[in-house]
Amino acid sequence: MRKPVDGEVSVHYGQIYVLSDGDGDLPDLHDAFAGQSAGLCGAAVPGALWLVTGLHTRDVGFTVEVHDGPAPEPGPEWEEVVEVSYRPHSDRAQLEEWGGSSTYELGLRAVDHRVRYCAQGMDAAGELDTRIDEEQADRYLLQFWPAPPEPDRIVRQTAEVARYWHGFARERCNSRSA
Repeated sequence: MRKPVDGEVSVHYGQIYVLSDGDGDLPDLHDAFAGQSAGLCGAAVPGALWLVTGLHTRDVGFTVEVHDGPAPEPGPEWEEVVEVSYRPHSDRAQLEEWGGSSTYELGLRAVDHRVRYCAQGMDAAGELDTRIDEEQADRYLLQFWPAPPEPDRIVRQTAEVARYWHGFARERCNSRSA
């Protein structure tokens, strides 16, 4: 297992992305979640992931793990857990902060992956909104491993922020794509 990202990353508008096409173009929010029931990790646009955070602005804890086989099940400390399928367009997949201010190479191969996105502290971070001098309010774990495509799924959901985004995906994005 490799950890290409392990520390803090900066988010704005509660967003961070995985992009793999090299042009830096973000998918439309509604397109990213079209056809999904899970609303924290939008994977409907090929080659891109739209990741939602509880904090609106500043630094969140963030770890990316790349596994050769299935990732271990997340522990109970992870309050929100969703899974999606993802295939990078190229071997240049990277985690990208809002506006392209920083990027982190992930070293993914251009093959089908299962992705698990886990979150802790989303509601507290949502209430905080913008972190200035405060302790870290939320943290995230993004796991990748090679696997054939499967439907997205919500594994665990406890936060109101997550409930909102799951509803957003089901109601707003799916009605728009119909």
